[in-house]
Amino acid sequence: MVKQRTLKSITRAVGVGIHSGQKVELTLRPAPPDTGIVFRRVDLCPPVDIPVGVMSVSDTRMATTISPGGDPGGPKVQTIEHLLSACAGLGLDNLLIDINADEVPVLDGSAASFVFLLQSAGIVMQDAPKRFLKVKKPVEVRQGEGKKLMWARLEPHHGYTLSFEIEFDNPAVAATGSQFVFDMGSGQYKKEIARARTFGMTADIDLMRSRGLTLGGSMDNAIVVDDYKVLNADGLRYDDEFVKHKILDAIGDMQVAGMPLLAAYTSFKGGHALNNKLLRALLADESAYEVVSFDDDRAAPKGFAELAPAW
Repeated sequence: MVKQRTLKSITRAVGVGIHSGQKVELTLRPAPPDTGIVFRRVDLCPPVDIPVGVMSVSDTRMATTISPGGDPGGPKVQTIEHLLSACAGLGLDNLLIDINADEVPVLDGSAASFVFLLQSAGIVMQDAPKRFLKVKKPVEVRQGEGKKLMWARLEPHHGYTLSFEIEFDNPAVAATGSQFVFDMGSGQYKKEIARARTFGMTADIDLMRSRGLTLGGSMDNAIVVDDYKVLNADGLRYDDEFVKHKILDAIGDMQVAGMPLLAAYTSFKGGHALNNKLLRALLADESAYEVVSFDDDRAAPKGFAELAPAW
């Protein structure tokens, strides 16, 4: 049986929110089977639980934000995608996350620190079947026209692959790889995807800061690009780090479904908003998906039954 997974022990992290600039403390705890991933705002009285789910997403501007029932005026936790991406990369199903602010800390701007944190706590199998969201027919969402066109698609696939193509009118970004395909069953998430950092253009950063955003951003937790070059002294971690970070984000955004997908995901210039629209379109058509589990490990896609190797 392909089993659910949770943490072996409690682990903690402290950092700053990339948008708020606030100091944030996280405590990640093991959770029973079928709990899913639940954030708990422990700074509120009484504490508020916010389960991760498609309909909990209340904002997708700049990051993915959740709140109870998707209420945009309710308590929230924003910038959840990097942590959820790490959970997906390690196959974690059940997790309780105490947080004392409204934003997950950015740490180094990638998912690598979260992967290290989770693996340091240990990951254990649970005596319950792992459930997958199996896509049965193609679902696509599109937005814009001409140069503003962007789209995202899910298609049936015995496994889980993600293909992303970016297109930025910036020489520094254009000089790197613009397209990448990643297979979640390859066991290479930590090596190929997790270290890819978030990025921003200097002109956009100045504008966002004037609006009270990216107050915690710096070259310690993001790639900064001007009109011609990458400004970080250490350069890029991957030759195609920009498009790999978009895949990292997409993995986290798709994990909002509450279970891993069995699908081929493809996106052209998409982002958090389009990813959530895609999941909502999928779940709105009951003939487009089914929830499955595997009693026999051999029937599961390659790489889905094994624990990810330690660092």
